[in-house]
Amino acid sequence: MYEQIAANKRRTVVLIAAILFLAVGLGYAFDVLRHAGGSGVAFAGILASTMAIGSYYFGDRVALWSSGARPITKRDHPLLYRTVENLTIASGTPMPALYIIPDPALNAFATGRDPEHASIAVTTGALDTLANEELEGVLAHELSHIRNYDIRIMTVVVVLVGAIALLSDVLLRSGSLHRSREDREHTPPVLAIAGIVLALLAPFAAELIKLAISRRREYLADASGALLTRYPEGLARALEKIAQQQQPLQRATNATAHLFIANPFGAQRQRFMRLFSTHPPIADRIRILRGMTM
Repeated sequence: MYEQIAANKRRTVVLIAAILFLAVGLGYAFDVLRHAGGSGVAFAGILASTMAIGSYYFGDRVALWSSGARPITKRDHPLLYRTVENLTIASGTPMPALYIIPDPALNAFATGRDPEHASIAVTTGALDTLANEELEGVLAHELSHIRNYDIRIMTVVVVLVGAIALLSDVLLRSGSLHRSREDREHTPPVLAIAGIVLALLAPFAAELIKLAISRRREYLADASGALLTRYPEGLARALEKIAQQQQPLQRATNATAHLFIANPFGAQRQRFMRLFSTHPPIADRIRILRGMTM
């Protein structure tokens, strides 16, 4: 477990470095296409760095706001508060801030930059539908994201992927479509083509990074949550109910989809976007959970 936490911290650095490298590459391509003398690299570096720092410190607030989550206290929902409190005591994790999302869909997510600045949000549908041991399994899963430092990766990655998409769009519109005749004459065709190809592929590469990290961390959180509760069947039953309902969140967005315990979009869209889903198949997760012995 401690090795995984350390690996996730290292992975955060590698992730940020990889996407910053893509951003600088897009800026360099702009300089080559427009003979901008380094201004493209400077702009890309400043934009990506600013967005990375902003997402590190404020990304959790954006995720909570976009989902419509509202903060609660122990008085508002004693069962939810006590369940999370018991899990934090058992795991030695600081108590996260708790939020409720007024939505009938069954879902939940955790966010924040570290265990000391973490939040867990749960839908009203999950609170009303799940049995106590099922809700405990879901909360242990989300608390595991916090303990494993997944939340740092999940909070930062979506903003950085957005930065790559923005820079790519700027390059395609300004760097390749509106170049002067002089720029075209002084830019080798090979470099021009390479710049355009980079602009087209960089957002796709960044999205693949996000998908790979998102799917892997779900399996880890399932295992960590089952280890915490010593009852993997609770989370397995919760995932079964989530799969049976397949109701999309009212405020589901692509930007925050990877944060949730299950894909927040409806069943039809999940089938259509299976290859690009931020989550592994629920059936596989249930099978693995039920294969565990505690």
